Amino acid sequence: MIVARAFAGQRYAVLGLARSGMATVAALIASGADVLAWDSDEEKRAALSPLPLAGGVGGGFESDSPTPNPSRKREGNPSFADPLSVDLSGFAGVVVSPGVPLNRHPIAAHAKAAGVPVIGDIELFAQARGELPPHKVVGITGTNGKSTTTALIHHILQSAGVPTTMGGNIGLPILGQEPLPEGGVYVLELSSYQIDLTYGLDCDVAVLLNVTPDHLDRYDGFEAYAASKVRLFSMLGTGHNGIARVTDARDFGVFDGGPGGVVASFIEDVFDLKNWTKRSQSNWPSLQGPHNLENAMAAVEACDILGLSHDQIEMGLCTYPGLPHRMERVGTRGGVAFVNDSKATNAEAAAPALAAFPAVRWILGGKAKTAELDACLPHLAHVRSAYTIGEAGPMLAELLRPMVPVTEAGTLERAVAAAANDAAPGDVVLLSPACASFDQFRDFEDRGDQFRALVKGLMA
Repeated sequence: MIVARAFAGQRYAVLGLARSGMATVAALIASGADVLAWDSDEEKRAALSPLPLAGGVGGGFESDSPTPNPSRKREGNPSFADPLSVDLSGFAGVVVSPGVPLNRHPIAAHAKAAGVPVIGDIELFAQARGELPPHKVVGITGTNGKSTTTALIHHILQSAGVPTTMGGNIGLPILGQEPLPEGGVYVLELSSYQIDLTYGLDCDVAVLLNVTPDHLDRYDGFEAYAASKVRLFSMLGTGHNGIARVTDARDFGVFDGGPGGVVASFIEDVFDLKNWTKRSQSNWPSLQGPHNLENAMAAVEACDILGLSHDQIEMGLCTYPGLPHRMERVGTRGGVAFVNDSKATNAEAAAPALAAFPAVRWILGGKAKTAELDACLPHLAHVRSAYTIGEAGPMLAELLRPMVPVTEAGTLERAVAAAANDAAPGDVVLLSPACASFDQFRDFEDRGDQFRALVKGLMA
């Protein structure tokens, strides 16, 4: 795990003990810090008891009590108390989960009154960087496309033989990972919530993919949300690189808030300036659609800045497997491709998949979030037939029937069978539900996993 001598002897409170919180507790204790840990979930507190920490010492508490007493704290283990009930004076920081709503949670005011910063695990990583082998950091943010672009950059680097790992809002918690050797690249997906908790992350390359209204329950309007994203660029040092859309740079002052000397690149210019062609996208099976072309352009520029060759980048683009449940190709039979886009839980998320393929057998439905498919309508010319499932199936069938042939399949199993039977070579059987999954499945991952299993059954 990533540890730092700078944390030794310091006191930290950690609020929220999900995966990143657990990794934070372990890393701080391994560094020699004194840690107060808390989560309102009793099971998560109890789960710290067997947590292996520095030198193989277990964390937790001495008795069988599910609510440990800080007075029984053993050496090398956290104590437990709600930081709201503790005088935080003298603490080096309160490390909170990005899921803690700072605009509503009282911990922000309580820490401010004690003069203690509220930070996240990414800020601790930033503070630990000076003790790591020489490396670079790529930080990716934006409303849409963060996970794909992060995983793509990581894959391109990995396929080129560069030591790399990814973390932040994707993969394993960054503090729980082993340090990279010299020359390694940390690729971090960063949500606005994580950036809000970070103050010293000077990325070698920062990427802002796009900014559209989102998470407005946590911000005082769209401008405040956009400003949160742009803060990633204000932390850049002179000579470091920023990548953004021309329009976002203009509208949100992306390159205006830093110390100056940041090298600016614009996503729209990448192919024109680097002798790429948009026709290349046909060779990238997991990066179809205009939205993925933008993701790819950002990744191309980031990897070019990091020193990779055109051929190394192209190889990575061609071999990128995609993320599970995000336009994931799960099989091909008789010239028909089967694509799992189960993560598309509303019409806006399904529209890019419909735009990406010219001949689609579309499986959609579930628990509807709205009673319309407006975002998908411009792309219905790509839909040869639709197969509705779940609670919203009848409503969606009624919407679509005037425009495309519709089969009310009811279940995913029947929809896959019918779509596979109707499909011709060159077609794509696409699960892009435009609905939540909870009427028939545990979650969107379960829905995608079942789709994958059904396709595998067709191949048998």
